[in-house]
Amino acid sequence: MNINTLRRHFRESFKNLSRNGWMTFASVSAVTVTLLLVGVFFVIMMNLNHIAGNVEKDVEIRVHLDSAANGQDKELIGKKLEQMPEVDTVTFSPKKEELDNLIKDLGEDGDAFKLFEQDNPLRDVYVVKTKSPQDVVKVAKEIEDINYVQRVKYGQGYVEKLFDVVNVARNVGIVLILGLLFTAMFLISNTIKITIFARRNEIEIMRLVGATNNFIRWPFFLEGLWLGILGAILPMVLIGTGYYYLYETISPRIDIKFVELLQVNPFIYQIAAILVLLGALIGIWGSMMSVRKFLKI
Repeated sequence: MNINTLRRHFRESFKNLSRNGWMTFASVSAVTVTLLLVGVFFVIMMNLNHIAGNVEKDVEIRVHLDSAANGQDKELIGKKLEQMPEVDTVTFSPKKEELDNLIKDLGEDGDAFKLFEQDNPLRDVYVVKTKSPQDVVKVAKEIEDINYVQRVKYGQGYVEKLFDVVNVARNVGIVLILGLLFTAMFLISNTIKITIFARRNEIEIMRLVGATNNFIRWPFFLEGLWLGILGAILPMVLIGTGYYYLYETISPRIDIKFVELLQVNPFIYQIAAILVLLGALIGIWGSMMSVRKFLKI
């Protein structure tokens, strides 16, 4: 395709947008509403995924050793833990360190535990982190069978529920986003079908004078592209502005360790890029479907 032909396709695509003003407005409005909803879902899902990831990263297995275990036994247990294929890191925490951490975590209330510094009732602990958080339950059950392991703690009952909730939330979000995208593609496809039907005589003349299929298709593909990009502009502005004020308002008030929103920069730029890309893709896809099924060329 030479440069003159490409210019002609661009001119035709812009003319089609202006000729069909109300249909263009309807398509852009449909894409705008759809991408606005998609963008909001993306913001919610990406932040939930970020929070869930923070929680998952903090999931660890605490292996409490039997007081009868000597130095050699403890070293052997450490090697067994490190040799497990699912294990990422293994950290030894002696009982003195465990007591110091307990006193520190409790603050003023922890002063009472300083009485036990000479006769420490706590156990030596191995802190195990797995490569994948989903392997925690499996690894914990294997560790329970190791000699001189008194107790294994990993948040049993809560960890499984956490993973289930995270997976359900992710799957529901993906289904909703895909549904909204297909709705936008359907609306753009129908709009361009109406445009093609209104220009059927012109297209027939173009065929008679020898215009190729690609020559006829290109203006419609570009028209779908512009419709998608135009529909993404308002959602980008609204979501970017809204998220900025939401972040500035909520973040300073969040005191929970694991709950933190994604930082405005570069998050809003990532969302903007995603919305433009999605708008362009659904516009082109909608055009392709209408040209292929309606024109049958």
